[in-house]
Amino acid sequence: MTQRHSENHAIPSPNIWNSPDVYEIENRGVDPDGVIWAAMRHVRDWSGADVLDIGCGTGFHLPLFARTARSVVGVEPHLPLVEVARDRVRRDSRRAAVDVRTGAAEALPVQDDSVDIAHARWAYFFGAGCEPGLAELERVMRRGGVAFVVDNDASRSTFGSWFRRALPSYDPVGVERFWRRMGFTSVPVSMRWEFASRVDFEAVVRIEFTPDHADRILTEHPGTGVDYAVFVRWRRF
Repeated sequence: MTQRHSENHAIPSPNIWNSPDVYEIENRGVDPDGVIWAAMRHVRDWSGADVLDIGCGTGFHLPLFARTARSVVGVEPHLPLVEVARDRVRRDSRRAAVDVRTGAAEALPVQDDSVDIAHARWAYFFGAGCEPGLAELERVMRRGGVAFVVDNDASRSTFGSWFRRALPSYDPVGVERFWRRMGFTSVPVSMRWEFASRVDFEAVVRIEFTPDHADRILTEHPGTGVDYAVFVRWRRF
């Protein structure tokens, strides 16, 4: 059995790397109805499983997995976020089941054949280019294990229209073809953002879009939330 580590070659994520406090607000406002979790559980529940959260950031999702999983490993390339995630784990009642490690998707610091459930949320949504990370899943996943990739569905929803306008080069059809070639099934899910205040909503929009695009969104869109389409992509190994 091998365990691999690498230098940090991750592509920066400006939203959470530069504004972790605002991204925490974003995490709290994403999918308040739990439809993403329900879609995942419909494929495979993680109760009693060994879970790997790839690109775990500040560890926001680790406690939820730890409620019922046998063990949870969070992997994150950005050291400041690793420290926040470790602090979160120390404060959680299931902290003994969770380990946070510094590492990258293309060289996961976990043993061969050791993972039942892998979870990556908004880590691979540009499709082509993430092949080294997906190849690592072949090494670490147990037979019968399931890898989940939660990904933007830019083809629909109000948020999807903002995404396409901000990134006109993004090709939703090409991205979907990529995931099919990689052996993933894509489940369309309609969820929403909902925040406690307009101030929170505006702050989150401003870390996700350039100033010009954020100004346009906030001028045309009232309220504290928005409809948001995603794919819950999955593959059984």
